[in-house]
Parts: sequence; structure tokens; C-alpha cells
Amino acid sequence: MDYPRFMETALDQARAAYAAGEFPVGCILVHQDRLLTSGRRTGTVGEKINEVDHAEMVALRRLAEIETKIAPKDITLFSTLEPCLMCYGAIILSGIKTIVYAVEDVMGGGTSCDLSQLKPLYRQAGISIVPNILRTDSAKLLKTYFQNPENTYWKDSLLSRHAISL
Repeated sequence: MDYPRFMETALDQARAAYAAGEFPVGCILVHQDRLLTSGRRTGTVGEKINEVDHAEMVALRRLAEIETKIAPKDITLFSTLEPCLMCYGAIILSGIKTIVYAVEDVMGGGTSCDLSQLKPLYRQAGISIVPNILRTDSAKLLKTYFQNPENTYWKDSLLSRHAISL
């Protein structure tokens, strides 16, 4: 599978989120070199800020709406930022076995959790993690976001300081 090509598509989603004033994270789901669905972060600006509409969660909800039944184990998830613990749990529960991400989330990334210490549902998930695909491009977008004083989401956080230092 061409990881950089698909991560570029996820980056397009992140750029669209950024253009809408949202936190720039994008996600896509791929099956047999075919884009199934996508998602981008919402809920980071305006009056209805929330911590539920992450790019991965949006893509997973859209996957549930697809009529064709595809074995989740054959789907690869691409995200421009390492999935948080909430998203990582949802990915595991969905049955997806491969996660590819661009930039590590030093503040809230969940993929470094030691699943062997958890209950069987998670311990036996058999997840494969592929980090750092198009890391520089995603990091540049995050850095641009955090350097803009109009963007207040996670401003002055560990994640923002890390992104600015990249």
C-alpha cells in the first residue's frame, strides 16, 4: 500500500479543516487501495466546541453508513495526528487492524498504550501502528495553526509547544 499517497489525502482533509478555522486533523479509511471514507476535525471553533468530533470519529461514523460490508480487519486508517485514547479505543472496537499516522500527539496520543495490560478485548486486538508518514508536512500544518494567534484551541498546550518546535 502506498502510505504517502494516502496520507496526502488525509492531509487534504486536515487542510480543509484548517481552511474552515478548525484544528487541522484529517483522517481517511482505505480498503484495497480504495478510499472508503474520510473525516476532518470539527467542533473546535464557535459556540459548540466539543471533544467528540475528531477526524477519526467522523470517518468511523461515515464507515458505519456504507452499504457494502467490508471486513474491518482489511481497512487501514490514516490520520495526520496520532489518534487520541478515545479514537484509539473506537478504532480497536471497530475491528480495524492498521493505523498509519503522520505526527505523534505528545499530549494525548493513545497508540503507545500498553494493550497487554488491558482486558482481553483490547489486549488481543492485534493492532499494527505505522508512525511518521509525511510527518514533516503534517507538522508544518500544525505549526501554522498554532502560530496563528486567532486559533485558541489547545493554545499554549504541550501539543502546541511541541508542534511549534518541529
